[in-house]
Amino acid sequence: MADKEVKPKFSLDQATDLLKRLYDLTTTTIRPLPSYDDQNFYVLSNNGEEYVLKIMNSGDSKNPSLIEVQTYAMSYLHQNGIPAQTATPTVTGQLMSVEELDCGFGCQKYLVRLLSYLPGMTISKVPLTAELLYEAGKMAAKMDKVLQKMQHPHIMELERDGFIWSLSNLLVLEKYLYVLDGEPLQDTVRSVIELYKTTVVPKYPHLRKCINHGDFNDLNILVQPDKNGTYKISGVLDFGDMNSGFYIHELAITIMYIMTEHPNPIEVGGAVLAGWESELPLDEAERDCLYALVLSRFCQSLVLARYSVLMQPENEEYLMISSRKGVFILQDLWKLGKEHVERVWLQSAAQYCSPK
Repeated sequence: MADKEVKPKFSLDQATDLLKRLYDLTTTTIRPLPSYDDQNFYVLSNNGEEYVLKIMNSGDSKNPSLIEVQTYAMSYLHQNGIPAQTATPTVTGQLMSVEELDCGFGCQKYLVRLLSYLPGMTISKVPLTAELLYEAGKMAAKMDKVLQKMQHPHIMELERDGFIWSLSNLLVLEKYLYVLDGEPLQDTVRSVIELYKTTVVPKYPHLRKCINHGDFNDLNILVQPDKNGTYKISGVLDFGDMNSGFYIHELAITIMYIMTEHPNPIEVGGAVLAGWESELPLDEAERDCLYALVLSRFCQSLVLARYSVLMQPENEEYLMISSRKGVFILQDLWKLGKEHVERVWLQSAAQYCSPK
């Protein structure tokens, strides 16, 4: 990403040493976990506790105040019934530590945290029933409602002007469109950007503001089966894209990413929308922006993934997870058009009753 710098590449030995020095933990198992910009390790300590060691990229590590707000938000959500991770203090009582180490790029500063490990599997690995889609929409809305009540001395850090993944900054994509040169997809992305300019930008003064998780995607939602074998959401991961945004942004992001995992993507919108509206009914301005914002998030995901692959070719498999399917879904949604897609979503959403 343009606003990222070095993605850390700590060896298992370096990670093990960090755990011992910062947390006085001896590991029995440590293994890498997939990541986009940062580096994550699964950790099983000799006391039987499970953790995730998270090492931030060198760019984000330069803003510890922002990471402090994100870390607090996770704890605040956890205290208010949302299954988010919490940070484990270091031996000196700090929730994060800035470490200067060389992991192949010369000495860089990396912000390190040890987070609780949440059991479960990603929602992408289980059947996406209507009930689970409904619950995902409901959870996204509940999360944003809780975050909106949060107070913190550094909360203004979440404004994040110019943050490339904020849907408020979609027009920044125009300078990355060269990564699609020669592909028909480029014309579709240009058309969506124009739709955003005419449909969404004029409505921003009327949209309800909030704090967004910003990346409520199919790899950041964990589920577990209950005693009836029905999957329930058991964890929400990765608050690195938190930003001051709008409620409708979170809903659009949730719909877009879950669509990439569904055999009939257009069906996703109605069930997720119904779950969302059980907590936060949309107003007319929000409803009118939803189609354009879902397509806009597809464009962000596709263009920025291509750009990231240019920067990190060795990480292509992970970076392109959503992108490969997303190309076809975006083009289908664009061909179907706003009126048709909205009708499908709204008619489907209307069939749901509030949960008993």
